[in-house]
Amino acid sequence: MKKLFPTLLALALVISISSCRETVDKAQDAADDASDAIENAADSAGDVMESAGDAMDAVEAAGEDAVDAAEDAVKAVEDAAEAASEAVEEVMESSTDGN
Repeated sequence: MKKLFPTLLALALVISISSCRETVDKAQDAADDASDAIENAADSAGDVMESAGDAMDAVEAAGEDAVDAAEDAVKAVEDAAEAASEAVEEVMESSTDGN
C-alpha cells in the first residue's frame, strides 16, 4: 500500500504535465489561427480600399467625360444657333434685295 500511493501520485503528476503541454499547444494553435485571421482581414481590407480607389478613379474619369460631353454639346448648340442666325440673315437680305 505504501508503494501504491507514491505511484499514483507520480502518475497524476505525469498526466497533469502532459495535459498542460496539450493546453499550451492548443493555445498556441489558437493564437496562430487568430493571427492568420487578422492578417487575412487586413489583406481583405487592403483589397477593398484598392477597389474603392479604383472606383473613385472611374467615377472621376466619368465625371470628366460628362463635363467634356456637355461642353461639346454647348459648343454644337452655339454653332447651330450661329448658323441658323446667318441663314435667317441671308434669307432676309435676299428677300429685301428682290423688292
